[in-house]
Amino acid sequence: MSRLDSQRQRLYGDGRALVLSLGRPADWDLVSRAWQGVQLDLDLPAPAIAVSGADAYELWFSVASPVARDDALAFLDALRRRYWPDVKPARVACLAGDAVPVVPREVDADGNWSAFVARDLAPVFADTPWLDIPPNEDGQADLLQACTVITADAWDAARALLAPAPVEAPPAPAPASPTASTNATTTDPREFLLRVMNDPSAPLALRIDAAKALLPHTAR
Repeated sequence: MSRLDSQRQRLYGDGRALVLSLGRPADWDLVSRAWQGVQLDLDLPAPAIAVSGADAYELWFSVASPVARDDALAFLDALRRRYWPDVKPARVACLAGDAVPVVPREVDADGNWSAFVARDLAPVFADTPWLDIPPNEDGQADLLQACTVITADAWDAARALLAPAPVEAPPAPAPASPTASTNATTTDPREFLLRVMNDPSAPLALRIDAAKALLPHTAR
């Protein structure tokens, strides 16, 4: 096994690769924001950086043990929403499991290659996110050798930080208290009936009954 194959197996073998891709067009400023953010905000190791060989930058994450595909895609989509909220979803690809391609590889008949690239060289590929010659295998192995996997504890902590904040239910309204007009003590029946009839918080049927009871006293 070559050094490159050994490093790919160490990091991404057995379905342990999660890839977040941004293209159409490739935008290093946005990709750099996510690359730095996962380290500063989520305390994750730096993902490997790759050019797709066509039109995108890729961030390659490695987990210590395989995770369910749905969990992997949910994690990548949470990163998309956190760091690229204004980017059209069609420009982003979230890859996990069998969907993750081999890098480096020749991607088209023009001889363009995908490849892992160093952080300081990544901006050079903004307009042409590919190599037009096969990359040096030892150089690719060196780039991957510097990468580390996401431990189970770090994975759980990052997922917790990326989880949406719980939506709190609005407080239940306080029960309506009787208004002063009906709560006040009175010994005058007519005055009591007037207060009930004019009290908007009283049941409608009760207000109607009070109005009916007042009719004989208001007729002229």
